[in-house]
Amino acid sequence: MAKIRMEDIKNDPAVSTYIEQADAAMKAYGYTEHSFPHVTRTAHVAAEILRTMGAAEREIELAQIAGYLHDIGNCINRVDHAQSGALMAFHLLNERGMPPEEIAMIIAAIGNHDESSAVPVSAIAAALILADKTDVRRSRVRNRNIANFDIHDRVNYSVEQADFHLEKEEKRIVLDLTIDTELCPVMDYFEIFLGRMILCKRAADYFGWRFRLVVNGLKVM
Repeated sequence: MAKIRMEDIKNDPAVSTYIEQADAAMKAYGYTEHSFPHVTRTAHVAAEILRTMGAAEREIELAQIAGYLHDIGNCINRVDHAQSGALMAFHLLNERGMPPEEIAMIIAAIGNHDESSAVPVSAIAAALILADKTDVRRSRVRNRNIANFDIHDRVNYSVEQADFHLEKEEKRIVLDLTIDTELCPVMDYFEIFLGRMILCKRAADYFGWRFRLVVNGLKVM
């Protein structure tokens, strides 16, 4: 069995191809950016969460790998992309000699990151959910013509600043957003993201922490 490192995954041509093709499909669907900036941030934040929780270094690295691979299933189809991505990750990691117990942790997290079916079944899964669902930022919007924005574009583009941080002493996980309400009323944000924010609350609950959403200085969750 081989000890597959995060750097091995980042430098793997097949992985890079799947991420690129998954994002190309998302672009065709009209979705926001799901390429290297998104998966790199997701990997980093998932690791930060587990590090704060006192996880072992290898578990932290497995969370990074799960974060980096979590959206590759989009190159098959957006529908059930978490499950198809988990199967793709299984084959990738198994072929490279990763031990089954490590593969199982990664694919369980990937298979449980989409709000339509996700459950925080493990620390890695909970960290991946929080890292993925809190990546809300203007730079993810591909369409720059405000006149043609749909609600997804408006919601993401309206976010002028997003601060995600962990408050260890209070055991709080906080997403603090500054939103341009001229572009997007707060209720539009909730129409798109309420399911994701509820999932973040469940993921925080897994760790015995609380999830807090602050919008324009007001606690809304």
